[in-house]
Amino acid sequence: MTALLTIIVLVFILVAIWQMVKIFDLAQAKGENSAVATDKDNTMNAYLMMGFLAFIYIITIVCFVKWGDLPLMSNSASAHGPIIDNLMVISMVLIFFVQTVTQFLLHYFAFKYKGEKGKKALFFADNNKLEFIWTIIPVIVLAGLIIYGLSTWINITSVDESDDPLVIELYAQQFNWKARYSGADNTLGKANVRLIDIDRANILGLDEADPNAQDDIITTELHLPVGKAVLFKMRSQDVLHSAYMPHFRAQMNCVPGMITQFGFTPTVTTADMRQTQQMQEKVTNINEIRVEKSKALVAKGEEALERYEFDYLLLCNKICGKSHYNMQMKIIVETQEEYDAWIKEQKEFKNSLIN
Repeated sequence: MTALLTIIVLVFILVAIWQMVKIFDLAQAKGENSAVATDKDNTMNAYLMMGFLAFIYIITIVCFVKWGDLPLMSNSASAHGPIIDNLMVISMVLIFFVQTVTQFLLHYFAFKYKGEKGKKALFFADNNKLEFIWTIIPVIVLAGLIIYGLSTWINITSVDESDDPLVIELYAQQFNWKARYSGADNTLGKANVRLIDIDRANILGLDEADPNAQDDIITTELHLPVGKAVLFKMRSQDVLHSAYMPHFRAQMNCVPGMITQFGFTPTVTTADMRQTQQMQEKVTNINEIRVEKSKALVAKGEEALERYEFDYLLLCNKICGKSHYNMQMKIIVETQEEYDAWIKEQKEFKNSLIN
């Protein structure tokens, strides 16, 4: 009933607006209503263009002052992170410069060459020199960015196996992550989704007959030793996922039926990142917001929000289903000693099976 009444009210509102428009048109019928712009119209629009240009520049300056320290340019925690950030800074500087110049020319020319009675526009039907200039400049700039970006990507993704990186599998499924460590032999055992046997707790489909799989370790939390190269092998059980670790500037698709990989070296432990000024300010701000929201929740008889504490996270960066937003896993970067102590406490695959 409520929906029907809402529809009726909306219909009446639309009819009223339609009638008001008809009345306005009738009132203007006897007056001058030419579709041709006058000098006054052109002058007003020219000044409005300059006003809009000023608005664009002012709002840009305000955004830089308030939010100029973009997350992508701070809190890097991997060896290749500064390179990615540098590429991003160069791209943004070029984009900002081009945007500033082109917007100025666009609005200024609209002001300077506004329509005036008796003035005739001069135009060139063809100018090879100008077309060459405005074509070759973007080509050179974009080619430089593409070559620099491709070189950066190759350097990042070319993991040197001679460095003996720690091999870890990231296993994606709707809607959680599992990590599989390669054990003492640093070699992952064979696996296939067809070998999944929930009754025996073989949740990742490891080949139980493969010797390399016996010492593999499956966890729901990702621990990484600081300063140690890590090579991630990625699988998906069901749909397309994307392993995204923002602070490590790492992202790679997890494709069903394929094994993809990405490697990096973590450079900042979780404990050290928590002590940085930027992170402390962020945590303080989040907790202040949570305290305010908790007051309303407590007043309703609900539980207060927990205090936020920073952790690195592995996120899914592909919309993979209804609980995509909550598909994440904690990443703990720690010293080699702390990592060794943690890994000793974990159960190997051969000891985790249910007989």
